[in-house]
Amino acid sequence: MARDEVLSDDEVTARLGEHPEWSLVDGKLHRELAFPGFGEAFACMTRIALAAEKLDHHPDWSNSWNEVVVDIVNHGAGGLTERCFSLAAAVDRAAAGATRP
Repeated sequence: MARDEVLSDDEVTARLGEHPEWSLVDGKLHRELAFPGFGEAFACMTRIALAAEKLDHHPDWSNSWNEVVVDIVNHGAGGLTERCFSLAAAVDRAAAGATRP
């Protein structure tokens, strides 16, 4: 399968089962994170940014003090691709120890 081929609904459902912290919201992978403070949230965003650069795939995200919201979709491909799930896995690694807001 090409790296940027849009996954079928069944493939997305199966892959979501491998990422229990993520949900599907408006066709995007969605995760909300909370940290003890701003510094930890910003450090996590920095780790995610470095991983995103390596994957050449960048999340839609926001930060408010200790909370980070991450949405992932492949805008160019028009949906979710394997690269989206690779980035989700990188977010999971970067966010180890985070809680839900």
